[in-house]
Amino acid sequence: MTTTNRKPGEKPKDVPNEAFKRSVAGALRAIARKPDLEVTFASEKPMLMADKARLAEPPRKLDAHVAAIVRGQADAMALRLACHDPAVHRRHAPQNDQARSVFDAVEQARCEAIGSRRMAGVANNLTAMLEDRYFRGGKYEDIRVREEAPVEDALALMVREKLTGLAPPEPARKLVDLWRPLIEEKAGKDLARLDSVIENQRAFARAMNDLLTHMGLSEEAQADTDDSDDRENDAESEQEGENQENQGEVQDDSEAMKLEETESEDEESQDGETQDAESPSSDLPDDTETGDAEEAAQPWRPPEHRDNERRASDYKAFTTRFDEIVDAADLCDPEELDRLRAYLDKQLSSLSGVVARLANRLQRRLMAQQNRSWDFDLEEGMLDPARLSRVIIDPTSALSFMRERDTDFRDTVVTLLIDNSGSMRGRPITVAATCADILARTLERCGVRVEILGFTTRAWKGGQSRESWLQAGKPTSPGRLNDLRHIIYKSADAPWRRARKSLGLMMREGLLKENIDGEALAWAHQRLLGRFESRRILMVISDGAPVDDSTLSVNTGNYLERHLRWVIEDIETRSPVELIAIGIGHDVTRYYKRAVTIVDAEELGGVMTDKLAELFEETGSPGSRRAAA
Repeated sequence: MTTTNRKPGEKPKDVPNEAFKRSVAGALRAIARKPDLEVTFASEKPMLMADKARLAEPPRKLDAHVAAIVRGQADAMALRLACHDPAVHRRHAPQNDQARSVFDAVEQARCEAIGSRRMAGVANNLTAMLEDRYFRGGKYEDIRVREEAPVEDALALMVREKLTGLAPPEPARKLVDLWRPLIEEKAGKDLARLDSVIENQRAFARAMNDLLTHMGLSEEAQADTDDSDDRENDAESEQEGENQENQGEVQDDSEAMKLEETESEDEESQDGETQDAESPSSDLPDDTETGDAEEAAQPWRPPEHRDNERRASDYKAFTTRFDEIVDAADLCDPEELDRLRAYLDKQLSSLSGVVARLANRLQRRLMAQQNRSWDFDLEEGMLDPARLSRVIIDPTSALSFMRERDTDFRDTVVTLLIDNSGSMRGRPITVAATCADILARTLERCGVRVEILGFTTRAWKGGQSRESWLQAGKPTSPGRLNDLRHIIYKSADAPWRRARKSLGLMMREGLLKENIDGEALAWAHQRLLGRFESRRILMVISDGAPVDDSTLSVNTGNYLERHLRWVIEDIETRSPVELIAIGIGHDVTRYYKRAVTIVDAEELGGVMTDKLAELFEETGSPGSRRAAA
């Protein structure tokens, strides 16, 4: 029997912050003009999808500042839904990844500026959100040179300042000041044009492509041919008209938002501790509406070449003296390696069960292929005793033979190449390490050899390679200017029990730096070519395009990306190695023919097991498998 202190007829009290959460969710739906939008709160990273928005769970005791941060997250998502057309965005987005990241960040700044110019409360909420993001990041306080400051953040804040008159948040002012002279010198006129086209996404995108070209971030403006635009003008004009109507009614919705927010005034007056609330601005996906997928342009791929023709690459390294290929166990002492492995096991006690179940499912599918299977009614082979009765009944019938089928998946080696860049820090690298560990153990039980490799750089901003370049007088077009670090966590011939501790190295603070994917992919591919197995599979796990500030600051903006595309095209068209890629929040389908993109790192285990199962269930020779792919 349960007892309660509530008086008869008295309504139960709301859980703390429920009124505030209802207010925020209602305001988000009203501004976005999506009454059916699902809004949830969780202690995870905020995220926006076509029909669902996830916000940070507010603390039980709110103060006004924390409430403004959560509202800022909701306002940013709502304005994205109300003012952004994914089809127009994809059509005008540059192909260069660095230019694309700037283009995406500025488009989000445009959406937020529209709401800030019309509603003072929204402007205050977005300002609180940005201040919290850059304050919590803390990575811009010690920057001294422009190369250390992300240009996409700087340009997005300058566009916000131009469109709204609001100065950059205090924690990010040094970041903006480093880039401001160069941006105003090279693209000041383009920046001034943005204010007049803020309501027209297509015109804004064209102005941004001009700006990126003048900044040298994009080799040429995004193609925008008059013929194709004329054919689509009517449809786009109608869509833009609907967007402008949505934007025009944002002002009316502000009254409803203010009324709903008053419900949480009592909650906000309470003092309490704050909780992390990361801004969704830089994490919002481009494709917030899946229905537009068919309108998107096809991703660019290198032109096809004959198998016997090997194209030349203009990629080079200024020096390779400081590069290293190292075993994970050699990068720290055994005691630290034990501690890191224990830390990994502790962090992933819950996730391990999920991935282990997926791995066991993969093992059952593989073991099923090991069962003896036979082909019957053959002209030669072993005599089939089950068919002898037919000969007795009808002596004129031919003898029936059978032959055992060959199972070739055992003669396979799988390489897992894991991105060890700084952007993988935290949950992504933890999940990747656990999935690699469990899958290696699973495949080993099935007789499949597994190699686990990682790639990063030895230093930030160039290291000794850049120092050598400076001492040489800064020659032009030096090529790659950083020291590579390629890590062997587990070789293909090493048993899992011997390499288990090495995977804990991914948890080491300071290990994850920058990523030069093209050379890492070529290195892993070359190791596979030296293997004796008849089937070789290379699986790449990455969360972004190649980035090395030192190299990109003295070469063209797409220098590393162009080399990565060249290596991928060479493997996919000329090599017996089967290549597959998994992107964590990064569209790898633009690079690889066989690839899958996931939004959340938690999905990695399921996708890895499913893709490996698909590969092992394919039949035929490597050549026929490549053709089928």
